[in-house]
Amino acid sequence: MSTYQERLRHRYAVLAGVLLVALGVLFVRLWSMQVLSADEFAAAAENNRVREVAVEAPRGRILDRNGEPLVTNRSTLGVTVVPAAKDDEDLLYRLSVVLDMPYNEVVERVTSVREAPLKPRLVAVDVPMRTVAYLAEHQTDYPGVDVSVVPVREYPHGTLAAHVLGYTGEIPEAQLQETEMSDYAFGDIVGRSGAERQYESVLQGLKGYQRVEVDAMGSLRRVIDEAEPVAGRDIVLTLDAGVQAVAEQALLDALADARADEFPNARAGAAVALDVTTGEVLAMASVPTYDPTLFTGGISQAEWDRLNAKDSEYPLNNRAIQAGYPPASTFKVVTALAGLEHGITSTGSTYYCSGTWTGMGEQWPKRCWLRTGHGSIGFTGGMAHSCDTVYYEIGHELHRRGNEELQAWSRQFGLGAKLGIDLPGEVAGRVPDAAWKADFNRNYPEYRTWLPGDTVNISIGQGDMLTTPLQMAAAFAGLGNDGTIMRPHILKEVLDAKGESVRTYEPEVAHEIGASEANLRAIHDSLVAVTTRGTGASAFRSFGASVAGKTGTAEVYGRDNYAWFTAYAPAEEPRYAVAVVLEQGGHGGAMAAPAARSILAQLLGLQVEHVKAQDRSR
Repeated sequence: MSTYQERLRHRYAVLAGVLLVALGVLFVRLWSMQVLSADEFAAAAENNRVREVAVEAPRGRILDRNGEPLVTNRSTLGVTVVPAAKDDEDLLYRLSVVLDMPYNEVVERVTSVREAPLKPRLVAVDVPMRTVAYLAEHQTDYPGVDVSVVPVREYPHGTLAAHVLGYTGEIPEAQLQETEMSDYAFGDIVGRSGAERQYESVLQGLKGYQRVEVDAMGSLRRVIDEAEPVAGRDIVLTLDAGVQAVAEQALLDALADARADEFPNARAGAAVALDVTTGEVLAMASVPTYDPTLFTGGISQAEWDRLNAKDSEYPLNNRAIQAGYPPASTFKVVTALAGLEHGITSTGSTYYCSGTWTGMGEQWPKRCWLRTGHGSIGFTGGMAHSCDTVYYEIGHELHRRGNEELQAWSRQFGLGAKLGIDLPGEVAGRVPDAAWKADFNRNYPEYRTWLPGDTVNISIGQGDMLTTPLQMAAAFAGLGNDGTIMRPHILKEVLDAKGESVRTYEPEVAHEIGASEANLRAIHDSLVAVTTRGTGASAFRSFGASVAGKTGTAEVYGRDNYAWFTAYAPAEEPRYAVAVVLEQGGHGGAMAAPAARSILAQLLGLQVEHVKAQDRSR
């Protein structure tokens, strides 16, 4: 028994020793925390109570060339919810009822991980005063919910120039990885498209901050310290709001006329107006358009899906720079100039058009748009009446020379490459050649060879040739500017806080066409003939100014014809160039030319009339 008791006492002693050691360790740790690390933990506690919140700087305004505000800022009431409330389903449901918002949308915004972890989530903007009053009266029922003044973008002219101006939104995660975005954080509002994105570094100001004391829910108790933000700089665009409005309305009118005629699917198009000598974009319109206010406070998933639905015609796309189209007969200026430069044709050349061309052999006939034929026709008449046979002949001869000279001249006009406009999203278009065809058909050896018919097709702007409306406007601007194509641009100047210019865009040459003065004059005379006695005469009857232009009607597989018109004016002293395209809009002379007439009338100070042309030619 005694032996057992001794062993028991020994175990108690060991246990007591372990407890004493453990208590000693705890004592030392507590002493260390309370004495040695007191300052450190006090600071940590202070950090939990005091937080630094970034204060967004007002973005710079966007003005048109005459100082007309296109995008400004305004303050509005917004409802925010602290992230800690994301698990309170009852709170979020009641808030959705008060705000008259779908519950799922409220949850989506409160649970967003795009902002900084402690930053309150903006749930609604432009909140009615009755809602603000209700939330103020029932503040205890909505913990973590606050109403504050938030700056948002305002568009005095509604949807005018939406594609050029662009919209703002929360910075995407991918964009945060870019070097120039190193000072940005999740949740920051940045330009997402158009000029807003292109000139983000100018429009975005310098953030301020507030050091605030918060309660356990993260709600503000008091402001301890703050620094005011510095507003971004204003930018002045080359756009003319009056011309832009006419261009957009002209597109809508032309598409409506096309639908009322025999083209019910005409729902989209684009128009561009340039200053011939500077490259300034005076108007850039794309239909359908969108309302940039949809992005104020964050766009809902439902609205985003609607804008990107297959049957929406994709209104977010700027068709003037982001869509490639077969240029159709507007491209004939390139074919004609190439033919003149290489001695294949001349102003004295004559051709015979029977309506069917068999220059490649009877087994490969090509049709002129006028099935009955134009009969005997000269170089100028071929352009004026858009006779395909004339250009089949020129294109076929260029092919037989074997040097891809038509493609080379296309590139001299700036086709097949980006022009470098200061807007995001520009596409290059396409100038097809033997190398491109071989690569495109690399899995189909039987289709790799470049054939005479390929060159003949692109000689009338068909086949695999693709251009943007901006490229065609710039090409005609170059014809009107003695062969010099200026780089298109939308920025005119940047203003400081006093409204004084601190940066001005300097005009830049993009391409030199490289043709002789005599040959450029021959093209000029033939384009004037288009609007005086050719396919564009009906649209420009009694216009009041001379116009050098070209109609075009593009054939697109599985769709109705696309209508084109490109021009520069006044013909003898060119100042402006215009390009218009109507998807599935029918005939260039009947549908696109009247829209171009309206735009040129506004540019030239003439009366703007809604004209319905009768000429159904190309």
